[in-house]
Amino acid sequence: MTALSYTFPNDFIWGAATAAHQIEGNNVSSDWWAREHSPNTDLSEASNDACDSYNRFEEDIRLLAASGLRMYRFSIEWARIEPECGCFSKAQLLHYRRMIDTCRQYGVEPMVTLYHMTLPLWFAEQGGWRRADAVERFRRYIEYVLPILHDVTWVCTLNEPNMVALTRGGTEGSDFIAASLPYPDPEISENLVAAHRSAREVLSSVPSIKSGWTIACQAFHAVPGCEAEMEAYQYPREDYFTEAAAGDDFIGVQAYLRTFIGKDGPVPTDPNAERTLTGWEYFPPALGIAVRHTWEVGGHTPIFVTENGIATANDARRIDYTYDALAGLHDVMSDGIDVLGYLHWSLLDNYEWGSFRPTFGLIGWDKDTFERHPRTSLEWLGNVSRSGVLSHPAR
Repeated sequence: MTALSYTFPNDFIWGAATAAHQIEGNNVSSDWWAREHSPNTDLSEASNDACDSYNRFEEDIRLLAASGLRMYRFSIEWARIEPECGCFSKAQLLHYRRMIDTCRQYGVEPMVTLYHMTLPLWFAEQGGWRRADAVERFRRYIEYVLPILHDVTWVCTLNEPNMVALTRGGTEGSDFIAASLPYPDPEISENLVAAHRSAREVLSSVPSIKSGWTIACQAFHAVPGCEAEMEAYQYPREDYFTEAAAGDDFIGVQAYLRTFIGKDGPVPTDPNAERTLTGWEYFPPALGIAVRHTWEVGGHTPIFVTENGIATANDARRIDYTYDALAGLHDVMSDGIDVLGYLHWSLLDNYEWGSFRPTFGLIGWDKDTFERHPRTSLEWLGNVSRSGVLSHPAR
């Protein structure tokens, strides 16, 4: 069988994404580091050195650029910038400025995320996103970081606020699947929306910045006759946050899987379904479904796919998944939905919130030497970026 080819617009942006805590290593002032090293930790392993991207970021950016990808989404770690309340590190600020400059050096467009799941320990210990001054403290951090963003176009304020609210700020559960998590904390949800709007207000002082936030989007399916139950389940876990982003410069869609909702909530996945290393069902159409839903709920705000990928030890299967996900994305774009770009999760195998076992990376690495091992999927996706044509190498 010959696979179809799909042509994407010339200005469509192709790239890959990471998050600081998951790749940098030794994020010692964060709430997650404390959780990982607690005597009573519920996690199977700690991040420790991770893949040492804090020191090796230039090599990682160079490999991304050499492949043909054009954008690198990375996050600034609040816990490094402000390790104690009111104590700001100029050295760490300049570190992240060097990352921006390195992107420019290699012809890569940076997309900077200002908060990606981890908090400074001092902030978390005093209530985290439930704090009465949570929005004020987050705004102060954004104001401190703003000077290094003077020539950055794309900025994400907060990553997956719906998952933050579901996990009570990251203090409950390490398996970020909305179907398995409790009702989101309403106070945290409200504070996150306020923090996002406050951050966008600060960022708007730089006219060139385009800002938005990213949302963990599931392809929710209703068991026949359970449409109302599905909508009631989906709204506080996803649509509330999408509605709050309507009219932003973009909404980041992060989609991996689907969830069926019945009368009593999520329905177990078919036991015969193919699973990824995270235990999620292999379901590439989730991306197109999520983009279409976000476009409708978000009032036709432009979409940026800020994460999509698969945890697998089989790189050929990674290409299969990504090809089918992108084919579905092309279909929704053909219907007039404004999608600005696609960022694969992840550039590197990383620390997946409790374990290094789920390998999402276009690049692997040696656990003893940190030597990088680019995979065939990186070359393939880079070629898609160079040509603007999606095709499958083996179909």
